Amino acid sequence: MTTQPTPRRLERKARLRSVPLTMMKVTALAQRERNPAWVDHLTTNMDPEQLGAPVVSYRDGWYFIVDGQHRIEAYKNWSGDDWLNLALQCWVYEGLSEEEEAEMFLKLNDVLKVKAMDKFKVGIQAGRDVETDIDRIVRACGCKVTSDKVEGGVRAVGTLKRVYERNGPRALSRTLRIITSAYGTAGLEAPVIDGVGLLCGRYNGLLEDDKAVKQLSNAHGGVHGLLNAAENLRNSTGNPKGQCVAAAAVTIINRGRGGNKLPDWWRSGTPTS
Repeated sequence: MTTQPTPRRLERKARLRSVPLTMMKVTALAQRERNPAWVDHLTTNMDPEQLGAPVVSYRDGWYFIVDGQHRIEAYKNWSGDDWLNLALQCWVYEGLSEEEEAEMFLKLNDVLKVKAMDKFKVGIQAGRDVETDIDRIVRACGCKVTSDKVEGGVRAVGTLKRVYERNGPRALSRTLRIITSAYGTAGLEAPVIDGVGLLCGRYNGLLEDDKAVKQLSNAHGGVHGLLNAAENLRNSTGNPKGQCVAAAAVTIINRGRGGNKLPDWWRSGTPTS
């Protein structure tokens, strides 16, 4: 009978303990600058089960936060005045200097970030409303969200989500239909989706889709002509690429004879970023 070798245990130096929130401190040497907007986001979307265990360093009678200051601050906000009586499970190191805490912070944050495409696909698998609806809209337009360079493929998931959240599902559907009708797959790039999305959101009832498609598709240079015009505007105005694509598209659409003209992009209100 063969005896199986006993597995060698790998143990962390840190120990998991409940640490009172009132005994935690932040050391500037081992932390990034606090981002209030990120704290607000975490507070609004707080889920204690997803909080994870922050990392702290015990010295001089205090638990100095090495990793997790935004999560801890959000937990305080979410708990209200009750946070004074609460404790969190944390990974606790002892005997670290401030320099060692800073080095620990860098090691803990030296991770491979989840790509936007991966997050989007996982969001669909999780049944999240926004990701699922965007996927439905893209497919309804005869396209698909994919990281591969294929006919009908859309890789700019971050931009799809931005257009959707900025002006709603109808605007995203309209944006993709105008682009694919005018340019085909070649137009499914982030700046074009963003710019045409801004166009649909701004002009809504004023924009005649058939006219827009006709003018954009017939313009010299196709989608490359649109992007070149947008780049010239960006160089001269310093505005974001999406806004410049929208402005260039308005100029192209207004070249046609007859029909209503769209108000000049720069004079019809503050551009929506």
